[in-house]
Amino acid sequence: MIKENIRKVKEHIALACVKAKRDPNEITIVAVSKNRAPEEVKEAIEAGITDIGENKVQEALLKFRQLSTLTLQPSAVKLHMVGHLQTNKVKDAVKVFDLIHSVDSEGIALEIDKQAAKINKVQDILIQVNTSGEESKFGLHPGALIETFLIIKALKNVSIKGLMTIAPLVDNPEKVRLYFRRLKELRDKIYELRVTSYESLVLSMGMSDDFEVAIEEGADIIRIGRAIYE
Repeated sequence: MIKENIRKVKEHIALACVKAKRDPNEITIVAVSKNRAPEEVKEAIEAGITDIGENKVQEALLKFRQLSTLTLQPSAVKLHMVGHLQTNKVKDAVKVFDLIHSVDSEGIALEIDKQAAKINKVQDILIQVNTSGEESKFGLHPGALIETFLIIKALKNVSIKGLMTIAPLVDNPEKVRLYFRRLKELRDKIYELRVTSYESLVLSMGMSDDFEVAIEEGADIIRIGRAIYE
């Protein structure tokens, strides 16, 4: 079932890319394995998934340890933290994750820098932005992005790879197009202001219900759980 679901997701990605005149190979699928058994994750990897996401650090530590005994080439799999990251979990997070999507404050970035330095690591991160303005959502206010970006950019053991957002839950994906578009506009503003010297910041946006719209609006990484595992 998982293999077939991944095939269907890739078909939808291809169709969205045709509409957006993009290359499907530009899109990274992060299979979010929240509450899934290691065996299910192994099945996804065997079906071609190379990026696995988790919402909680402790679940990730346990699952990825078990997964290493099930997977022939665990080193070929990249691990993503896609849930809210608490300060007291940063020490463990930097030990296991290749990319942390949910850096939503200067404080959490400083702690990542501190803990990454202890293990001689430069931690790749995305800055999470609350493009919808929902109080229930984590993420920087768009107006605070540039200032915070500059502060984080100066940290020696943190490397900003792009931006992330989570759209509201709605009954029609078209209703969230605006929030994805806002994230792309914020990235364009970073380029315009020359806040960074390179133009290769990725956008992590779109989940099972809205990833096609996200791709049309510029997503480079999509975070898919239910559409793969159910």
